[in-house]
Amino acid sequence: LQAYERRFPTCPLIPMFVASDTVNEYKSEDDSIHVIERRCKLDIDAPRLLKKIAGVDYVYFVQKNSLNRRERTLHIEAYNETFSNRVIINEHCSYTVHPDNEDWTCFEQSASLDIKSFFGFESTVEKIAMKQYTSNIKKGKEIIEYYLKQLEEEGITFVPRWTPPVACKLESSTSHPRRPVSPAINIPDSATKEGLTNKEILNTSSSPSEPTAGTPDDKLDADYIKRYLGDLTPIQESCLIRLRQWLQETHKGKIPKDEHILRFLRARDFNIDKAREILCQSLTWRKQHQVDYILDTWNPPQVLQDYYAGGWHHHDKDGRPLYVLRLGQMDTKGLVRALGEEALLRYVLSINEEGLRRCEENTKVFGRPISSWTCLVDLEGLNMRHLWRPGVKALLRIIEVVEANYPETLGRLLILRAPRVFPVLWTLVSPFIDDNTRKKFLIYAGNDYQGPGGLLDYIDKEIIPDFLGGECMCEVPEGGLVPKSLYRTAEELENEDIKLWTETIYQSASVFKGAPHEVLIQIVDASSVITWDFDVCKGDIVFNIFHSKRAPQPPKKDSLGAHSITSPGGNNVQLIDKVWQLGRDYSMVESPLICKEGESVQGSHVTRWPGFYILQWKFHNMPACATTSLPRVDDVLASLQVSSHKCKVMYYTEVIGSEDFRGSMTSLESSHSGFSQLSAATTSSSQSHSSSMISR
Repeated sequence: LQAYERRFPTCPLIPMFVASDTVNEYKSEDDSIHVIERRCKLDIDAPRLLKKIAGVDYVYFVQKNSLNRRERTLHIEAYNETFSNRVIINEHCSYTVHPDNEDWTCFEQSASLDIKSFFGFESTVEKIAMKQYTSNIKKGKEIIEYYLKQLEEEGITFVPRWTPPVACKLESSTSHPRRPVSPAINIPDSATKEGLTNKEILNTSSSPSEPTAGTPDDKLDADYIKRYLGDLTPIQESCLIRLRQWLQETHKGKIPKDEHILRFLRARDFNIDKAREILCQSLTWRKQHQVDYILDTWNPPQVLQDYYAGGWHHHDKDGRPLYVLRLGQMDTKGLVRALGEEALLRYVLSINEEGLRRCEENTKVFGRPISSWTCLVDLEGLNMRHLWRPGVKALLRIIEVVEANYPETLGRLLILRAPRVFPVLWTLVSPFIDDNTRKKFLIYAGNDYQGPGGLLDYIDKEIIPDFLGGECMCEVPEGGLVPKSLYRTAEELENEDIKLWTETIYQSASVFKGAPHEVLIQIVDASSVITWDFDVCKGDIVFNIFHSKRAPQPPKKDSLGAHSITSPGGNNVQLIDKVWQLGRDYSMVESPLICKEGESVQGSHVTRWPGFYILQWKFHNMPACATTSLPRVDDVLASLQVSSHKCKVMYYTEVIGSEDFRGSMTSLESSHSGFSQLSAATTSSSQSHSSSMISR
């Protein structure tokens, strides 16, 4: 039993056992019964894709150990906390004394697995679970022997058996129950400034996980709490007071309101150290980027006002402000290309700041504390275009910033009319969303939101938006495709005002007649996936992919001064040496793809060999008509548009490991659909190893 206890809080012999925390503990007065409950963090050896789909990197199990020294038994119960509504895992172990020999220990173990549903990967999860379980059983004896040897090396070869106390001492009848010893929190010594005694100071100290209530002098007004903060236990009230005092003494600048401090405390389960850390980081961030003044000093661009399909719409049944987002009708790619990530982030921040302001107003209107808002997201029209990788990356960055600086502001998220493609988007974004926030998500497919447990449970019938079958006219913009004439280059976006992010996901290039632009990608592992996304901003081009076993010469800028290669419009890099011969020094791995001006191309190529791959954008020469010497009208018009023999592209490339790509629904090979019903025209071009989606 001594050896077994050494497995905690973590065990180096079990790599998947990352950490454990004690959540509950009980000891009887005579010390014969010891029950301890732990929450264990496990890093399951599962494919990365499956972890992405599940939206978690770790899984949590609850383990309860019941030690009975009187009966000389140890019973262990374990069950999964993660995905408990989809998968049910129960495990029972027992250590007992052999009935025929008291020096022998009997070990029994049993387990059950019930998989209800798991995103279509039920058989895979079953195999992984059986593999992990079998591996743990094989190592069980080895681990116990390891710790037994460790005890022997420390000189512990015998542990006396428990014996009942002969008589209880008088003090035991009046003594207080035993409490676990907790380290004091590292909070500045502000208590002494208030004239508290040493005893009172000790009473206000606490551990991060088990804070204790402050002294009676540290109380907030009961009416104030009820009116503006909501129900607080004495422990939570004490945490709020002490964190606020620390901010007043140490933080220079504007001190947030109690409601805002409370959000950070709740986000960290009233762990003062952790709440103080993220709150200070947020206050620094707000000051650096002048977020407090964003509603007064920043006006959203007209493109956002016209094409961002979101806006505030009354309130829900709990009095929370209601924000409506018609994500399925929004051209996320067009907004990123027209505005850049900076403007989108600023707009989302302004929405959150407006949400905080509306919460304060509703608190006054309804006479009770309202600290969060409800978000209604309509996914009607969501398809593979919304999974455009740079757009998803921008979304993930926005989520990261919002999660860090606006914790506990989302009271409820209602996701309506979720299509089949939604699990793909959820797979990408869910790992970046806090667990507490995820619990507030309610997802409805099709018209399920109209039935029991749907919208009417949370929103009054009178304010259900008209596009959801309600009677209330919703003034939220309908979205739609952003005109490509509003798209801007990376250089233009870089000239914006103060940056909240510094990196740019797109690069621009110029393509000339006789001077293509080329990008080198080195592949180490075969079956990796090269993905691309580019827009032809000017002229017509031919897109090629080549492979070479040897590396080309270092990239060099084209020296043709007449072409203005180094102009702000973009760069031009050529990698294929003029002495190289196609078929000898390098080979073409895909058929050429002709792309017209204004087209957006997304695609991928599964590599067959390691080596060097070259993506090439080449000027497209108009072929002569085979049947007549007279030029076609289309050819004449096209030649007029590219009379300068210069083309321009904006591109983004990325290499994905084969383990992340195979079988993934996020593959660009699935990009065959247009932009909902809003697409004017969509054409697709697919080859044996690649797929491209072209939208006009």
